[in-house]
Amino acid sequence: MHVQHIVKPGETISSISGDYRVSVPTIIQANSLANPNLIYPGQQINIPGYPDPSTIPFKIYISLTNRTLTLFQNGVISKVYPVGVGRMLHDTPAGDFIIINKAPNPGGPFGTMWMSISKIHYGIHGTNDPSSIGKYVSLGCIRMYNRDVEELAKTIPIGTAVTIGK
Repeated sequence: MHVQHIVKPGETISSISGDYRVSVPTIIQANSLANPNLIYPGQQINIPGYPDPSTIPFKIYISLTNRTLTLFQNGVISKVYPVGVGRMLHDTPAGDFIIINKAPNPGGPFGTMWMSISKIHYGIHGTNDPSSIGKYVSLGCIRMYNRDVEELAKTIPIGTAVTIGK
């Protein structure tokens, strides 16, 4: 049971460890890395502890331009939700990620549900300011109406693929 991570320019084993919340020694061991300082962009790194996203029937696509989150089930659009995304100077990171945890009732501006993605400090969450949905307002996270993020969290498992694009 593991996820394949493709090393991006500038990433280190330490930064990958932080993104997935998996210890550096665990990643080194799972990949039999003789020298963990010698990784390169494009290299595949196994991240243990998460299911392979290709085995999960759900996928999420977030459009930053349209400010929507589209949930696919078995390749078919299941539901489209309005979202708020990062404002100028606080861009939402584009790329391919997975859901790595869920935390109900995180409090404050995060509404009634927080789901971390495999990019440290970023997630999909509810909001205590529903008027922000559909706008460029966050510090980079994906904001949803509380009822929507709760529905999504009940539907998708840990390991669900998340693609964030323009």
